[in-house]
Amino acid sequence: MLQIDRRVFTHFDFLIPILVIPIVCMSFYLINEANTTLADKQIVYFTVGFLAFLFLFLMPLRKVEWLIPLTYWLTIGLLISVDSFGITKLGATRWLEIPFVNFTIQPSEIIKPAFVLMLAYLIEHNPPEEEGYGWIDFFKFSFYILLPFLLIAKEPDLGTAMVLLIVGYGTLFVLGVNKKIWIVLIIALGISGPLLYSSLHDYQKKRITDFVSEKPSYHVRQSIIAIGSGGLEGKGKMEATQTHYKFLPISTSDFIFAYYVERFGFWGALGLIGMYALLIVHLLTLNFKFEKDYFGRVMTTGIALLLFVYMGVNISMTIGFAPVVGVPLPFFSYGGSSFITFMVFFGILENLLTFRFDRTYKSVKYNI
Repeated sequence: MLQIDRRVFTHFDFLIPILVIPIVCMSFYLINEANTTLADKQIVYFTVGFLAFLFLFLMPLRKVEWLIPLTYWLTIGLLISVDSFGITKLGATRWLEIPFVNFTIQPSEIIKPAFVLMLAYLIEHNPPEEEGYGWIDFFKFSFYILLPFLLIAKEPDLGTAMVLLIVGYGTLFVLGVNKKIWIVLIIALGISGPLLYSSLHDYQKKRITDFVSEKPSYHVRQSIIAIGSGGLEGKGKMEATQTHYKFLPISTSDFIFAYYVERFGFWGALGLIGMYALLIVHLLTLNFKFEKDYFGRVMTTGIALLLFVYMGVNISMTIGFAPVVGVPLPFFSYGGSSFITFMVFFGILENLLTFRFDRTYKSVKYNI
């Protein structure tokens, strides 16, 4: 662990917790209102998430970068082992059981930090040229992006797989890839669209069919009713009938945004979306602080894209603008996996920001 010099905290980004903590507090308020048992469990997740943040924040990451490829391939090994040793729930095999402790882990969640860190490691050691990456480098990065995508999609968990795909190629787009490559890929994707659709599972096709049909699914209908009934200023606890009488399904996780809007109305929704927007924009502006530190730029861009995709997909599906997939609202939906994952991400990011000028912390190549 690092021996902390008080001066390094002048570089700590306090705006991130200022934006995140209100979101977490509001989430806990709603979950506790809906189910006190779940709220007690959420406190445990908060504690584990904070400890994970603290561990990554104090860890001398720049000195142990050699662990990043090892961590990436270890998580890939876990994803491969899911096929042989995984536990099946609700028709999907996504979990591994830890022997003797009756505890399960989801490798598709663990891979997210390892995935972004691996991209940062690769781009740091092979930064883009002025015109962007060419085909050879693009194929090299694509290997590391597509490998976890295919393994997770096979579980099947197309939602998480697509998130990794968007974050991976989105990061490459921001960092710089020759525009000719993107043009070719867009054309190829358009041509192969029917083939990709035919390869989907039946339930995945049904989600798309429900999305494009005039009549949305039961879950989406109840969500839209809850959002509409909230009006401008929302309703009291007992007046929020969609949630109170259990018409709104999964109200504390996948559809918690609809629950929130029913309680706090349009102005509340605007405020919550505004907090997310400020956080995402702030993360993207951190690229200017890292300048030519490509490791830091990849981390900030990857986290910002991950937040944007999760928030965009979750909110869009609650109002019928996207197919229903199991994508949580970051820091807001009930559950530990997503919360802890994002706390790991922000622990790494604050570490990179806080100690980027500490010569005792980084290797010679970072002395700028």
